[in-house]
Amino acid sequence: MEVYQCKMHAIALFTLLCALAAQALGATREEPYEFIHEIPIGGEGGWDILTVDSDAHRLYLSHATKVVVLDLEKDAVIGQIQNTPGVHGFIAVPEAGRGYASNGQEAKASVVDLKTLKTISKVATDESPDDLVYEPRHGEVYIFNHKGGSVTVIEAKTARVVTTIPLGGSPEFAAVDSSADRVYCNVEDKSEVVVIDATKHAVVAHWPLAPGEEPSGIAFDAAHHRLFSTCHNKLMTMLDTENGKVVATVPIADGPDGCAFSDKSQLAFASCGAGVTTIAKEKTPDFLAVVQTLKTERGARTMAIDPGTGRIYLPTAQFEPMPSPAPGAPRQRPKIVPNTFKLLVYGLHS
Repeated sequence: MEVYQCKMHAIALFTLLCALAAQALGATREEPYEFIHEIPIGGEGGWDILTVDSDAHRLYLSHATKVVVLDLEKDAVIGQIQNTPGVHGFIAVPEAGRGYASNGQEAKASVVDLKTLKTISKVATDESPDDLVYEPRHGEVYIFNHKGGSVTVIEAKTARVVTTIPLGGSPEFAAVDSSADRVYCNVEDKSEVVVIDATKHAVVAHWPLAPGEEPSGIAFDAAHHRLFSTCHNKLMTMLDTENGKVVATVPIADGPDGCAFSDKSQLAFASCGAGVTTIAKEKTPDFLAVVQTLKTERGARTMAIDPGTGRIYLPTAQFEPMPSPAPGAPRQRPKIVPNTFKLLVYGLHS
């Protein structure tokens, strides 16, 4: 009888452990995002940064020498902003009625009327303007100059250049922390985040991202003071902006560029050119766990999130086969098949 009871207890314990293990496994295999559809864009040339104006239901997508404007309620192209040579990104400033485009090939920023999508003027920057953000507390646009190793600060309403701040390296993506009166920027060649005081217009700290190397995309969780960076050694780092220390990392795919964070779901996203977007959950402010490895398409390396709907958008296209490289020749990018440019749309499970 005692042997029988022991066996039954052992079976019950084993069943319980299996159930708990299955529950835990299910949690790690949670897959909140699914493919919804794609939006055809067409045309020729490469692309880079895309941004969402959630209140206006608009998405701005850089494409070769123009910015494509989409209506997110109709999922359709509604216009273009022309004459933006080598454009990297566009940021809308609704309270100023203007937007700014970073034109990498002419070291200028276009000042654009948001209603007509016509260029009002152009403002000189340092060499190779790239990412740009709007800092609402002071009403200023920060344009980060990749080759210039600096940031040009512009008053949004007047398009007046306020100052240029040297950064000591090649800046990539940036994020704004209005409550702390700061702007954070990844410096790719230094593998660090620079901290800019938005009142003093000065760099006040350099935070190493080790073990992360060569950071590109960035996103910010304001509620928990956490900064996410996607790094080229296949890591996403989570940094505490109160002390400048990396508190967690998760593995991501090859060729990362974009990064986003959802305040509602506490999910952090790393979009990678290999055709994978890694989605991680901020379980606690010190614990980050991968919850989904979302297969996208080759080349879908940049992204934007609509904070209202939670949908994520990733541009890509079809590519021609890579020719065999000649011995000693520099690495080349594959050619884009004309008129295959598109926007992939993913959303939460209904």
